[in-house]
Amino acid sequence: MLYTQHPYRCRFDWGQRGTHMAAERGDILVIVDVLSFSTTAVTALHHGGIIYPYSYHEEDPALFAQHIGAELAVRRQDVPAKGRFSLSPATFEQIEPGTSVVLASPNGATCSRHAREVPYLFVGALVNAHATASAISSLLTQQENMNVTIIACGERWQTPSQDEEFRVAIEDYLGAGAILSYLPQEKSPEASVCAGAFMQAQDNLAALLWDCGSGRELRAMSFEGDVTAAAQLNAYNAVPLMRNDHLEAWSGNAQTQLR
Repeated sequence: MLYTQHPYRCRFDWGQRGTHMAAERGDILVIVDVLSFSTTAVTALHHGGIIYPYSYHEEDPALFAQHIGAELAVRRQDVPAKGRFSLSPATFEQIEPGTSVVLASPNGATCSRHAREVPYLFVGALVNAHATASAISSLLTQQENMNVTIIACGERWQTPSQDEEFRVAIEDYLGAGAILSYLPQEKSPEASVCAGAFMQAQDNLAALLWDCGSGRELRAMSFEGDVTAAAQLNAYNAVPLMRNDHLEAWSGNAQTQLR
């Protein structure tokens, strides 16, 4: 009970551990992985695609894609030689509506897969923060027994240390804070501080993402465009909702649930 952030309706937590704890409580979940799973998923759905999040802890994603008749997203550097799509948002800008893509990632996709039992699971980012908050607020207004936890996925160290693999990622903190800042419902102290961090930084998002650790990592790989795309606040209205094992655009219908 000490760490549930009860009785506040809007809560904040980190990574897979926070995801599992919120799922056990039955909270609405919002998965925020700004660089790059969430931004890419939102971009794909905006352009009419269907995303199947996939965890590297499961079987070979290529086998899963073959089984369901979907295309497989490949590594950024393998486009276009080995496939059309990757974790780069720009690769989905020309997707044909209705195309299904298996998109694996160690953070955002993994958290999405591990929390499929919750009543509603959304994917949020800076690019759809306002739209995501609107969807959540509508549900919280209609169903007073529900709460929401915004999950900043964080990143992973390539070489685990005393803190194991998890690395705090400020881009996810800012993305979570953006969503929280638009929610009128009462926030926990953790959620309030997160929202405040976004409000203090919102006029400088592009520069902060450009020069944060994750932004530098992508730029070193020559994917500057991914960083720029992720910093576009409220660029899209699409809100990915997990339904069964795939993400589809939230319709605004409170009866459209996970199962």
